[in-house]
Amino acid sequence: MRYPKHVILHAVFFYVRYAVSYRDFEEILAERGVTVDQATLNRWVVKFAPQIAAEAQARKRPTATSWRMHEPYIKVIGRWTYLYRAVDRDGQTLDFTLSEQRDLAAARRFFKRAMAANGVPERVVIDKSGANLAGLQVVNVILKIAGGGRLIEVRQVKYPNNILEQDHRFIKRITRPMLGLQGLSIRRRDHRRDRSCAHDP
Repeated sequence: MRYPKHVILHAVFFYVRYAVSYRDFEEILAERGVTVDQATLNRWVVKFAPQIAAEAQARKRPTATSWRMHEPYIKVIGRWTYLYRAVDRDGQTLDFTLSEQRDLAAARRFFKRAMAANGVPERVVIDKSGANLAGLQVVNVILKIAGGGRLIEVRQVKYPNNILEQDHRFIKRITRPMLGLQGLSIRRRDHRRDRSCAHDP
């Protein structure tokens, strides 16, 4: 951490924003007079990227009440993993999570997290996934029991999700040079959450 804050923040932003490997990024910084190895770059990203994401989440503008949700397959530590992600109708990212499974428990976990941070939407557009549909149906049952007002309208149509499909291509273009995301323990985290979800309503 011997470099000024603005250098570290710029390095983290550059890495998560552009399609570049740690090896290539080490050379790019060296050309700008910043001598730092791949391991240090990795520590910067692991330490500060979540903090930047949390700050951005706290400062984001109000989101639209119509969501688009999808879960593409990406590599994490060399293993194929589902990236659950939702955006509003304007393309603004609402939330995301990673899961080894594409099932009801994973869908429920994602919607619970996304709605805790963004509120309950009026409408959610999904693909033909039965797990996502079942997850939203569980949410609607909970809303009905709790008397939380209007239920969520679920639409299973393809074309309104085009904005999200295009955005996923951008994410995959960035992660391809990295050979997938690195440094996340998906299996351990998912198993802990699955145990906690067993007691959820």
